[in-house]
Amino acid sequence: QVQLVESGGGLVQAGGSLRLSCKASGFILRINVIGWYRQAPGKQREMVATITSGGSTNYTDSVKGRFTISRDSSKNTVYLQMNSLKSEDTAVYYCNADFQNAWGSRLVDWGQGTQVTVSS
Repeated sequence: QVQLVESGGGLVQAGGSLRLSCKASGFILRINVIGWYRQAPGKQREMVATITSGGSTNYTDSVKGRFTISRDSSKNTVYLQMNSLKSEDTAVYYCNADFQNAWGSRLVDWGQGTQVTVSS
């Protein structure tokens, strides 16, 4: 059993900052890729940022220069530092992990989501 638990969402004014955290726990042998996705009302879920086990990062164009993804592998935790927030960043943010469990199976799992609301 693997769990992804997000925290750090909330309400912030435009131009402000928030930091999201996602901790993975359970029978995890290795996390290959971990990252953040978001879904705004009436829209499809989209990738925001991902980071590989080797530290390579990928961002959607709309957040480049404003958001930074990082990970602490020793804690199986990924962070998303969000600066210069805009109203269009309002969404439920989900943690996603591509990992190998203790039995060597490669799986993908999602967290429960955390709401980020940016007021203009």
